[in-house]
Amino acid sequence: MEIEVAKSYGFCFGVKRAIKIAEDNPGSFTLGPLIHNNMEIERLKKDFNVTLATTLDDVSSGGSIVIRTHGVPKNDLKRLKEKGSKIIDATCPFVNKPQQIVEQMSKEGYDIVIFGDVSHPEIKGVMSYASSSVYAILDVDDIAGLPLKERIALVAQTTRKIEEYNKIINYLVPRYKEVRVFNTICNATFENQDAARELAQKADIMIVIGGKQSSNTKQLFSICKSFCKDSYHIESKEELVKEWFENKSLCGITAGASAPEWIIEEIIGKIREFKV
Repeated sequence: MEIEVAKSYGFCFGVKRAIKIAEDNPGSFTLGPLIHNNMEIERLKKDFNVTLATTLDDVSSGGSIVIRTHGVPKNDLKRLKEKGSKIIDATCPFVNKPQQIVEQMSKEGYDIVIFGDVSHPEIKGVMSYASSSVYAILDVDDIAGLPLKERIALVAQTTRKIEEYNKIINYLVPRYKEVRVFNTICNATFENQDAARELAQKADIMIVIGGKQSSNTKQLFSICKSFCKDSYHIESKEELVKEWFENKSLCGITAGASAPEWIIEEIIGKIREFKV
């Protein structure tokens, strides 16, 4: 069986930057997981004593706090400053962009519509910058019944599918007087999704590597599954099953933006050991 890795995969610029910031600040805290990859979080804890704080109360007064790639709600930043914490911002610049857009458009009186998962930390953070009405939606059906005014500003979670975003754009534009559309899906997401789509169309089996809570990895898995029915989303080599690969000619590999190279290499090595 041949193994082929997607042309674009794995750590994006924002994640690489955040990991470097954490490594450069040993003994610091992160408010929530720095990235959506439990094994990498454990490595940072073991090698750099970077501690995961699940709530603001877990952060010691005056301690150093690394802001996760997804950002944090505006009020949390205020409370950290009040605690005297040293704030080290590792928010991905692509996440900063929708935060800034939402803040400005709200000031100008626009209703804010965000294409994204309201339970995701990135969206919680972005929504906190709105001073006007703000709504998070996952599809066109979620728009019906929203008390939207005539002026709307639309942004997207950085890891969503552009095809789904276009559906929402095409629904809103003809129905409202003014719709300001901002493309806030990051370039790395486009590139990884395009590469996964290309590989999945010719592979017999696709292995999608990344955290189970990672939005961009779940999007990759969805794309792969639509073209290759034998697609599997895993976090580690321990999840691999030898029988998956029997009678397969081409195994495609892709990985989400929070999957470090060392985990990807471990998984590829384990697949080679199966010798199917």
